[in-house]
Amino acid sequence: MTTEAPDFGRLLRERLARAEAVASQIEAQLVGLGDLRDPNTDDEHDPDGAPVSGEWSRLAGMRLDNRFERTEILAAIDRLERDAFGICEACGRPIAEARLRARPVARTCVDCAA
Repeated sequence: MTTEAPDFGRLLRERLARAEAVASQIEAQLVGLGDLRDPNTDDEHDPDGAPVSGEWSRLAGMRLDNRFERTEILAAIDRLERDAFGICEACGRPIAEARLRARPVARTCVDCAA
């Protein structure tokens, strides 16, 4: 493969660090909203903002997306460490460098992804 593994390793570690920072921010925001099961948590619609339940739902969705992103990044790092990075999991051919640069967590080549 013509790609340089250390370059992708650095890129993946940077993306993981950003995703972990976002995860911390999301968790802090969820904690700040309080426990929706607590009857003292005001969930009345504020005309100047979203109701607490709506905000909690939005953040919970972001948390799920973030967990998926971190899982994909960790899997790509694992493939890199096993010298399987950049090899299509479906057909075994190399994944194009341009695809890996655009989507370093890619598991399949463009043809197999289609």
